[in-house]
Amino acid sequence: MMRLARKDFERLSRFIYSELGIKLPDGKTTMLEGRLSKRLRQLGLGGYGEYCEYLFSPEGREDELVHLINAVTTNKTDFFREPTHFSYLTQMALPEVFRQGTVERGKLNIWSAGCSSGEEPYTLAMVLSEFCLQHPEVRITPQILATDISARVLEMARRGVYHLDRVAPVPLPLRRKYLLKSKDKNNPLVRIAPPQRHMVRFGRLNFMDEDFGFNERQDVIFCRNVIIYFDRPTQEKLVNKFCRQLVPGGYLFLGHSESLHGCDVPLIQVAPTVYRLLGK
Repeated sequence: MMRLARKDFERLSRFIYSELGIKLPDGKTTMLEGRLSKRLRQLGLGGYGEYCEYLFSPEGREDELVHLINAVTTNKTDFFREPTHFSYLTQMALPEVFRQGTVERGKLNIWSAGCSSGEEPYTLAMVLSEFCLQHPEVRITPQILATDISARVLEMARRGVYHLDRVAPVPLPLRRKYLLKSKDKNNPLVRIAPPQRHMVRFGRLNFMDEDFGFNERQDVIFCRNVIIYFDRPTQEKLVNKFCRQLVPGGYLFLGHSESLHGCDVPLIQVAPTVYRLLGK
């Protein structure tokens, strides 16, 4: 069985940190070894040293980086994950956003940053559809931007097709409204309904890029269970970049195990793992 030598692990971990911001301590050697073993077989390489030489060649940097990203990034996600966030969004955050009057021309901008295979942005699409039905006086057009660094999971997300087991957390009334069931009983799939699919715009984005590549200020950003993979300086830098994308008084939702304690960021905590940008 091929083993990942320490010098090769150090080269790869430095590269992954510089490109993705993900810190891999020494204890992650076996994890990285396991995740890259499939790529070695696919490329017909005899060891991790050969893989490093290929990755750091001009051809490898051009062709292999996306495969490395897909191998090392974690894409665990669910529909209605951490459901209290969606309750807070509709009951507290959105009424406050409309009260402060920062929503321009009826467009509500929400960014699912690190959207993985699409469960989070499509959950937002369902939740916002319900909000609009319950508050017709608001008259908004929700626009959801969903980004991830992994091209593989973005392709899955764009399709909006999931196995029936995946949508179990979706409340039954919403399943009936917003999910289309396959007629093939031997292939129990569902697809997100067209109006909710059309609310979401997907794009590839690396958090380490200096410029995120879009100018729209966001009313709400969901970036949950992502920054936990970064060290503290990278977390602080990234969250400050998020703040520059928020409207004054906009909201940032983080994952249940993430905290900004000790970070120098212009945010105040308004609920567990929910923060608001100072300024209004």
